[in-house]
Amino acid sequence: MSEASGSGMDLETRFAFERLLDVARSDTGQAKRVADFILAWWNQASLGRFDLTDLFAVERELAEAMATVFSWLARQPEAVYPTEYRAEIEALIQAWRPDVWKASTQSA
Repeated sequence: MSEASGSGMDLETRFAFERLLDVARSDTGQAKRVADFILAWWNQASLGRFDLTDLFAVERELAEAMATVFSWLARQPEAVYPTEYRAEIEALIQAWRPDVWKASTQSA
């Protein structure tokens, strides 16, 4: 599959990640679990909280999208982050981790 720009995600991975971003922007139980997955990748130390058993609480399509992203990450020779999605991820931090967002903007 051809490579997409930015983090070097292939198109399948990019599609899966963008699907996850769309769901994480909504306000459902699945959205929280998907946001936890994305935010744990972005900065596990301050934004972590992804529990693998959450895979059982999301639709199969979302679990498969998470698996696609996770599998792609496992094949990378070094740590890779979706920096081209910084604005979208910051919006997730504001929505799902407002305490962390507030602390980060106060110290900046």
